[in-house]
Amino acid sequence: MNSLPNVLRIDPASRRVFLDARDPAFYGAPNATYAALHEHCPTFYWEEQKQWFFTGYDQVNMLLRDRRFGRQILHITSREELGLPEPEAHLQNFDLAERHSLLEIEPPEHTRLRTLVNRAFVSRHIERLRPEIAALAERLIDGFERDGKTELLSSFADIIPVTLIGRMIGIPDEMGPQLLAWSHDYVGMYMFKRSRADEDAADRAAQEFAAYVRGLITERRREPRDDLLSHMIHTEHKGQLLTEDELVSTTIVLLNAGHEATVHQIGNSVRVILDSGLDPAALFRDEATTERTVEETLRICAPVHIFQRYALEDVEIDGVSLKRGDKVSLILAAANLDPTKFTAPLEFQPDRQEAPNLSFGAGIHFCIGAPLARLELNTALPILFRRLPGLRIADIPRVKDVYHFHGLERLDLAW
Repeated sequence: MNSLPNVLRIDPASRRVFLDARDPAFYGAPNATYAALHEHCPTFYWEEQKQWFFTGYDQVNMLLRDRRFGRQILHITSREELGLPEPEAHLQNFDLAERHSLLEIEPPEHTRLRTLVNRAFVSRHIERLRPEIAALAERLIDGFERDGKTELLSSFADIIPVTLIGRMIGIPDEMGPQLLAWSHDYVGMYMFKRSRADEDAADRAAQEFAAYVRGLITERRREPRDDLLSHMIHTEHKGQLLTEDELVSTTIVLLNAGHEATVHQIGNSVRVILDSGLDPAALFRDEATTERTVEETLRICAPVHIFQRYALEDVEIDGVSLKRGDKVSLILAAANLDPTKFTAPLEFQPDRQEAPNLSFGAGIHFCIGAPLARLELNTALPILFRRLPGLRIADIPRVKDVYHFHGLERLDLAW
């Protein structure tokens, strides 16, 4: 699926693009479309989405850090002033869960919440989890090695990230399947052209997810443990404790962000490595080659493709005049393919020493879980390929129709 979608139309003069994001030819292999956009108009107005998009590496990198843009807008203006509709009643549980999300708020609230959780995610603390990740990966492979085949997402990729983030927060392993179910429904809100059924499922998941977290909070207030939830409950920042609503929002976003993208990336990485024909033993020869391999898979098949921002003031970017309240989208996965930054950007080249990928974002909203995600990938992938040296793709991988995420529905492997 390397050809361009039939429905893609680009008008370079007006920088207008027509593209159905639900076209399998696009979401199944978006890199070819991104290459065409780089060639004709890296900054463009996507007609179906009614929004300006940026794909150039320097512009995406800059906009992620530019404080004239933010994740929220109603902290400086009103719905009436911007002409935004009122919140929808059928999404009240989802909106409540998102109200204090680290991904959705700006300073000073963002600074306070992030300071309270950041310590748990710095590299020196995360590194201690390496033996635990390795042991879990080995145990999972023990469970299917003799079968000579497996569907990797359900047997491996789904389990490692949700187990690790759950343990960090203080949630028992047996809750893993339920956390996955809630998370899959919850993030359906971020898909392009979501349906009413998707919205109802997300709101229901938010309600159930929040109720579970509130129960945990009650337990940890009564009996604190050595886990992240207890830390968030009992630690003050400048004399303030987190409110219960803030605790719920923060816990949900850490659980979702702490595993959703990594699940996608384990599958994406295994697929791109096997498709490349390169020798996995060489790609994971030592710590340095492993890190380069992982970073190249993150560059060429990122799990999250789009971050959105509001213009917080009138501003002009690359000749585009934006008004306060306008929403723009930054395509991280396309920025990773910018030919002005990367030679042969559509090729998987693990020995690259070029610009760092932008798959985890940049600026104050840089992914707080990036050190954990990288450790999971750098630990689990070498074990998988070492334990299963004849690993091969057994059936055509199915990509999920969940753009602006990018991940597989199934990855059937044999050895």
